[in-house]
This record gives sequence, structure tokens and C-alpha cells, in this order.
Amino acid sequence: MNKQIDKSKIKVIAFDLDGTLTQHKQPLEPAHRETLDKLAKKYKLLMAGAGQAMRIFKQMGGYPIDIIGNYGLQFAKYNEQTKDIDILRDQTFSCNRESVEERADYIRKKYGYTTFAGDSVEYHPSGCITLALLGTKAAQADKLAFDPDRSKRRVMYDEVVELFSDYNVFVGGSSSFDMAPKPFNKYYALDLYCKENQLAHENVFFVGDDYGIGGNDESVYQSDFGFICVDDYRRFPEAMVDLL
Repeated sequence: MNKQIDKSKIKVIAFDLDGTLTQHKQPLEPAHRETLDKLAKKYKLLMAGAGQAMRIFKQMGGYPIDIIGNYGLQFAKYNEQTKDIDILRDQTFSCNRESVEERADYIRKKYGYTTFAGDSVEYHPSGCITLALLGTKAAQADKLAFDPDRSKRRVMYDEVVELFSDYNVFVGGSSSFDMAPKPFNKYYALDLYCKENQLAHENVFFVGDDYGIGGNDESVYQSDFGFICVDDYRRFPEAMVDLL
């Protein structure tokens, strides 16, 4: 459910990417780019993503927008002269891999995911990790068919959250759990952006699709930030009508 919009106070519209503006890891469609162009005439636009800032920038075809990456670990500003982004913040955290592997092994044994392709856990340079239940080298078709309604992962979600208490845990992709070092999540990232830019929370509205339990937009949806739900990225232009 969308939160009530008071357009008179909005200065910034922040967006999730996959599932909101685009299909997963697919380019920005012309109609969606046109909608962003219209919004940019009225508001400051901002991406707030789970992935790396450069990956988001490239997926959007170099769209001129500032980008929060890795749940706030990264911040990149669009450079009008170079038509590229400048990475202004790029924090990284160390990871105790032995501890992570032990906890991942416990989950696998308890819930029966002891057979997997590739590695059990993917370690990202930022310090974020991905517990890949089918393995890091599982076939794409197998991953897509594994848990489309997320019911398999939600059964174990609370236990994964408790076990990985030093991370914020998200039901990620089609067959994994994504984790960011605490306190990093999208709420933390937007709150930090507000503090750095002298903005109140009421000045920022977020547009996302992954706002259910364990979703990486949930922390914003459950907060005092305004939120517009996009349940089908193909209807993104329609969802923005009230803001235009």
C-alpha cells in the first residue's frame, strides 16, 4: 500500500532498480527513461540500490543520476562534464569467512541444502555476502524455478536473521539470502543521505518493489519515509502519475 503523498514537501525521489524500473538486470526501457526525464524536471532523482553503483549506472545506460550503492556503502555523483559517475564513497568491511562458512553449513544441514553447485557463499568486495542455497554456479533455470514465491526461504528467514545477527539479511534474487554488514540497509542509506544534504525524511520519497518480509526495500517501507509500491516494473510510468 502506498503512503499518502504530500507533493509540496517532496524534493527527492529515490528509486530501487531491479523489479521497479527494470526487469532483473535488464536495460532501462525508453518509456521508463521518459518518465524519469519528466520527474527530473520537478524533483532531484536518486538511485538507492543493493548492488554496486557502477553496475547500476551501466544497467541504466548511463542515465544522469546520483547513485547510492551497496546499501549505502557506496555513493556516486553524476558528472555532467564526463557523462560518467564519480565514486565519492566506497567503504569496505572485512569478513570472518570461517565463521560465515560455519553458519552457512549449519543452515544447509538443518534445511537439507547440502548439495550445491560451486561455492556455498559468495563474498563481495564491499563486505556484503550472498548465501547461495543452490550454490554460486547453479544453472539459471534451476534458480528461477527454485522459490518463485519465496516461501522456501521465508520458512527459514527468522533463523537466518538470528544466526547472522551481525548482518542485515534480505531474501535475495531467486534462490539466495543477501547480507550487508550492519547497520547498512536502504533506510540507513537514505537517512545518511538526508543528514549529508540537510533534508528531512518528509523531503524524500522512495519507489520500490521489494517491500515484503525480508525484502531489501522493507526497511524503507516500514519507516517514516514516503513510499510508492511498484508491483510490476512494466507499470512504472503509471505508478508515477500522481507525482507528475
